[in-house]
Amino acid sequence: MQQRKYFKTIVVAPALLLAVALVGTAMRKPAAGRAEGDVMMKGLRRGPVTMERGDAMTWMTVEQAVSKLQQEKRPVLIDLYTTWCGWCKEMDRKTYSNKNVAGYLRDKYYSVKVDAETHEVINWQGRAYSFNPQYRSNEFALYLTHGQLEFPTTIIIPPGEAPQAIPGYLEPKELELLVKYFGDGAYKSEGFDVYQKRFKGSW
Repeated sequence: MQQRKYFKTIVVAPALLLAVALVGTAMRKPAAGRAEGDVMMKGLRRGPVTMERGDAMTWMTVEQAVSKLQQEKRPVLIDLYTTWCGWCKEMDRKTYSNKNVAGYLRDKYYSVKVDAETHEVINWQGRAYSFNPQYRSNEFALYLTHGQLEFPTTIIIPPGEAPQAIPGYLEPKELELLVKYFGDGAYKSEGFDVYQKRFKGSW
């Protein structure tokens, strides 16, 4: 696998953070720490996402995504969450329940939910990832985030390339910029900075 990064820091480029901030500074929430969790979002339940007009967010397991990739290459989007993360639940409720988000991801991505603290073994690209007691997380989560665990984190894996990790809660219009950069294939021909300058969102 190529280890090319589209963002120049370990996790995400300053330009990307700036772009997201400009899109929705007032609404953007930080990635959750364990202390926030259910205290801030008590009562919100993480579960099946229902949507307007009968649409539904289509989630699959890592194993299902691996099988799909053998049939057709697409970017993979991973929603990395924990059961105690309040902003993860909020992103389910507000962002992934948006019909534009769900429709675009259904057409362009294989969308996967991964509990960062799962004790189940996860198989990805010829390697088995298991729970790491030292970090209280699955090693797959450590791999996806380059060791920078924050929740929620949105992971985008372009075909044959390294995971791109974007930590923090994202509104639909903030997510749009990111998923369309990879989903429409712009990453193959231009840098994110160039794409962000000409991008016009519609969500």
